[in-house]
Parts: sequence; C-alpha cells; structure tokens
Amino acid sequence: MTEQLDTPAVTPGDSFAALNLSAPLLTALADVGYETPSPIQAACIPHLLAGSDLLGEAQTGTGKTAAFALPLLERLDASNKKPQILVLTPTRELAIQVAEAFQRYAKYLRDFHVLPLYGGQSMIVQLRQLQRGAQVIVGTPGRVMDHLERGSLKLDGLQALVLDEADEMLRMGFIDDVEWILDHTPPERQTALFSATMPDPIRRVARKHLRDPQEVKIKAATTTVATIRQRYWPVRGVHKLDALTRILEVEEEFDAALIFVRTKTATTELADKLEARGYSVAALNGDMNQALRERVIEQLKSGSLDIVVATDVAARGIDVARVSHVINYDIPYDTEAYVHRIGRTGRAGRQGTAILFVAPRETGMLRAIERATRQPIEQIALPSKEAVADKRINQFKQQIAEAIESLSDEQLGFFGEIVDQLAAEKSLDTGEIAGALAYLLQRERPLQLEESGRGWDVATAPVSSAPPERGRPTQGDDFRNERPRREPRGDAPRQRDSAGNVVVRYRIEVGRRHGAMPKEIVGAIANEGGIEGRLIGQINLFDDYSTVELPELSPELLNYLKSTRVCQLPLNIRPALAGEGDRDSRPRPSFGGDRDRSRERGDERPRFRDDRPPRAPAERSFSRPSEEAPRRDDRASFSKPAFPSSERPRERSPWQTDEQRPKRNWDQGDAPPKRSSFGEGSARKRRQLPPRPRNPPHPPARPAAALAPARAARPPCSHRALQA
Repeated sequence: MTEQLDTPAVTPGDSFAALNLSAPLLTALADVGYETPSPIQAACIPHLLAGSDLLGEAQTGTGKTAAFALPLLERLDASNKKPQILVLTPTRELAIQVAEAFQRYAKYLRDFHVLPLYGGQSMIVQLRQLQRGAQVIVGTPGRVMDHLERGSLKLDGLQALVLDEADEMLRMGFIDDVEWILDHTPPERQTALFSATMPDPIRRVARKHLRDPQEVKIKAATTTVATIRQRYWPVRGVHKLDALTRILEVEEEFDAALIFVRTKTATTELADKLEARGYSVAALNGDMNQALRERVIEQLKSGSLDIVVATDVAARGIDVARVSHVINYDIPYDTEAYVHRIGRTGRAGRQGTAILFVAPRETGMLRAIERATRQPIEQIALPSKEAVADKRINQFKQQIAEAIESLSDEQLGFFGEIVDQLAAEKSLDTGEIAGALAYLLQRERPLQLEESGRGWDVATAPVSSAPPERGRPTQGDDFRNERPRREPRGDAPRQRDSAGNVVVRYRIEVGRRHGAMPKEIVGAIANEGGIEGRLIGQINLFDDYSTVELPELSPELLNYLKSTRVCQLPLNIRPALAGEGDRDSRPRPSFGGDRDRSRERGDERPRFRDDRPPRAPAERSFSRPSEEAPRRDDRASFSKPAFPSSERPRERSPWQTDEQRPKRNWDQGDAPPKRSSFGEGSARKRRQLPPRPRNPPHPPARPAAALAPARAARPPCSHRALQA
C-alpha cells in the first residue's frame, strides 16, 4: 500500500489535535511552536499509532523526526524502564539531534528517559546510564552492536525500531551492521524505515525485515525545500576566499552559516583564514573528538560562533535554528550530498539561503544538481566595491548610533569636553576631530576599499552568454570560410571572432623548454581567470615563451593572471608585440631539402627541389675473406643491371645466369660476409678490431690414409651414395 501526497497535503485548518495525540504531547508541541503537521507527519502518524510497519520517503528538513517520535511516544509505557524504542542513525550528530527531539516532545511525560549511544563518548558513562534504565535508545550502529555483544543492552522488551536516514547508512557502509542488529531484535517488533531516497538495497532490507509495511511517499515538485533560496557564483578572476568574505559582508539577514569543504585539512585552513579576517569561526571534522564537536555545536546554538566550516560528516546531524546560510565552498561529489548539505537551513518552515561556488570545470556537476533538484539555480555576481563599502558604512553608522544610545549623558559630556579641549588647543574643527576618530576606529576594517586588485571589476562584470547549442549545420551554413585576417593595431595583434568580439594575442613566459603544454595553459587561464574554454583561441608554443589568443582582458584581470603559474613558473602575461607568435617566426624542422609550394598549386603531394632518384641497392659480393669489403660510398658501382619488364627473370636474383653467380668455395670454409652494424666506414672500423675466432673452430684435417680403413668398414648410406 502506497500513499503519495502532493505538497502541500495539509490545509491550514488542520492541527496536531486531529491526529489523536495526548495532551502532554500537544502541550510540548505548542511550546516548541508547531501548529500544523507537515505532510510526512500527517501521513505517517496514523499508521504508526495503529501499530503498522512503515516505509517513509520524504526529502530532508520536512519533519521526519516528529513523524515517528510523536506516535511512538504516544504508545510508550513510562513505568517500564527497559528499552522500548530503538532508533538507529548514521552519524553521532544526528543521534544527538534525535535524542534532543525526543526529550523536547516528552517534556511533560513523567519518568521518561532517552539515552544516545555513539562512538567517541565514554563507555563507562554509557554503561552507568544503561543500568539506570532508559525507555528510548538512539544510537549509531557500531556502538549499539558493541553494547549488544557486551550484553549491556537488552532488547527483549523492544516494541519499535526506527531506521532514520537509511540511505545515508547505506552510503556509509552500515547496512550490514543494521541487518545484524535487526536479526537480534524481537520478531514481533514494530519497524519504521525513513529515508530521503529509496535505492534498491534499502528496499531489499524493507522487504526482508518489515511485515506488510505501509509505504508513504511525499511527492514534491523538487527534492529541496521551497523555503531555501539557491544561488551559485561562477568562480572567475577572484580567489575563492576573497569572494567568500565579500559575500558574507553584504548578505542580508545573515545570522549564522555552515560552510562545507571536501577535506578535513581544508576545514582548519579556511577557519584560520576567516578568523584572521575578524570572523567568529570554528572547524568541524571527523578528526575532532566527540566532546569538542559537541562544544562547537553548542557554541553555534548559543551565538558564540557565527560560522562553522565542516565536512560532510556534519551534513546530516546539525539542526540549528540560527543557520541562515549554507555555503558550498567546495562543490559536493554527488547530487545527494548537495541536497543534504543545504537541508541544514530552511528547516521547519524557516527561510534559508544556499550558495554554491562553481569552477568552470565543475559546470557539469551544476547541471546535474539542477536536474536532480528539478529547479534552476540562480546565478549571481560578486558584490561590487561600492556595495561592500556602503554596507560597511551603514554598519559603522549603526555602531555609532548604538554607542550614543547606550552611553549616559555624563559619559557623553566627559568625552565631549575632551574634544572641545583638543579643538581649542590645536585650533581644529570638531568635524576634523570626529573624522580622525572615525579613521582610528575603522582602521582594521577600512570603509574605503582599494581602488584596484582582487578582481573587483572582473567578478562583477556581466557574465558572457551561454555557448550556442550544438546542432547540425543548416543548408546556408558555410564552415569552409577562411579565418578573418588579423587587424594589427599598435603593438598587440588583434582580430575579431565570429561574434565580432575583439581577440588579442598575449604572450606568456612559459614555453617548450619549460615543459608547457597547451592543455595546461588552457586549464590555468580558464580556472584562474574564469574564461570559458571556447573563448581561448590559438596557442603557439616556442622554446622560451608562448602566445595565446584571448578576449581583450581588463587591466585588473591581466594583473591577476600574471601570478598564475604553469610548470611552476608565473605566466607574466602581457599583450604580444607585433610579429610575436607569427607562424613564420617559429623554427621549422629540416627535411633534407627546401619544400616548394606545390601543395598550394593543388598537387597531390609536396615535392622537394633537390629530389634525387632513389639509390639502387648495393650488390653483395661473396669474395674471399681476405678481400676487403666495399665501402658504403662505393657500393653504387655494384648496383644490379636494369632489365626491361618483359625480360626480367622470374626468380628473385640479381644475376642473369648461373655463370654470373659468384662461386662459393664451401670446401675451403668460405662464408658470406655478415652485414656490419658500424654504419658508414664499417670496413675501416672492422680492420681496427682484432680478428674474431671462428665459432665453432674447424677440427684439424686428418690424413687420408688414416681415414681409409674406417671408410671401407662403414656401410654405404643413401646420402653418401647421392654425393658419389
């Protein structure tokens, strides 16, 4: 049985009271601020109250925790101290979050206890709490298995088991541990499985361990919450750290942010750099012990921290109301990780913002994310210099106004007298003194930004239009037109592309001698300068430098690209001078003769002016070893005679008759001379070497008289008869 609900499935008039929940739970929900159930809650709570197994699928941030916690608490026996509910979660953070949710919902239930079990926490503390008794156990699969093997966790009285974020447990490799735990629970238990996605392995587990489950699938237009505004910035021309700080400065309604990176090392490095720029930030990764990770989350909740730089280990476990922004500093490896990352904001109906940094080589992943979420992601440009300055000035004014309101009249009078005394002593105006004080106050965070650098103009410039769609050429298209000739203007050779844009040739100080390759040059310019690969034109490699044709670059971007490195060398890019990079200026390899222009005249193949007829193969001479072999230069005289094609002998022999064939004196040990590997002048070199002994050496000749008796006694054989 499957229920599919189109969002929204709950009308504004519905409430939790219509779901037959008890008064203590309704009072706790009112304290939390919940008024109406979400679609997943309205669909799942009746089935779980009836005791049925459940298979629930809904996107993250839709209230799945309350969907299974409220009905299971309704059926809980608070007088029984044995574990009655077991919830398995993939991460420690999610285990803590679910345990806190159970505690909030059971606020008015007497003698209720919930215990989170996860790795990193002291085993002694967990054993002591298990001995005291807890009705609800929330834990990770590994630590729950440890307690089951120890015998410290007894599940003989278990009534319900919940698998929360089952797809994440599958991705992290916990699915075998989950099945082992399911095999060690009572078969009559109630089982509920919740997941944001439902891959085939999860369905196999459901078919094996769930008994006639009720399947609830919340059908939504997108896989992300509608309250999250998604935007992306194409990385180009500015370092990502500078771009991040500019975005954080001008973002409206900014309260707290989660910044996601790919590696543990990147969390600490980025946190240190942001802290050096004045932000209250901390790192969160898997190398931190559990106590330190819990402290970071508590500081984020209390307001002591405004930014947490984390890896995906925290993507499923953080539920902090203050988080207004999720910034993907590094694009995730898959679309599912992106959905769970941005699900940390915009929860429970709150508004949130998700920003994604996309490098040119990561555009394919951006399109995959848009297809997976079934909604486009808005492209943004970085805040301009004026916008950042205006934001700082407004904050500075607000800071002064708040200081005036907080100070008493006596304090203001005291400092006012100091200003008046200074004005009288130095003959200054009070406005000049106020300006100097404002300068001292804003010195660490200047209100006047630098005039150039950091790609202010490049990053805020309009983004070029998308490349034209590829398709078959129409009948009127002509792709054989020659490239338009360059229009030299001054020192920088220029031309125009098919769209009419100016293309300039630039020189970079890396070449063949440094090991540079065109693909490395294209990658460096595209990634660091934010220039699309299709806009990068011809690249000519020389020994000490190279030239590349690019759209006309602004001075800021040109200055930024000078420090970009290829083969460990800075590009030092500059406009090429007239003649630099021309094809005729490149050295050409020698082919043994000057090539004429026969190809341009339409000949089939290029010819050489000093072509010579091919040399005839030299004739081998099998003379006596004492005679000197002919040199390579003299072998032309031994060339075989030419015969008409009609009189050419059939056999492949350079001699016409047997009389012309050289006689081989095999009886005296003659053998054809071997071809030398010395090359030209081999005979001269062979004379300089000592004579090589024959291998094997011939045995000494025996007198004929000594051989006569043996030959007479030997019977005749066929081959000797043939010789006779």
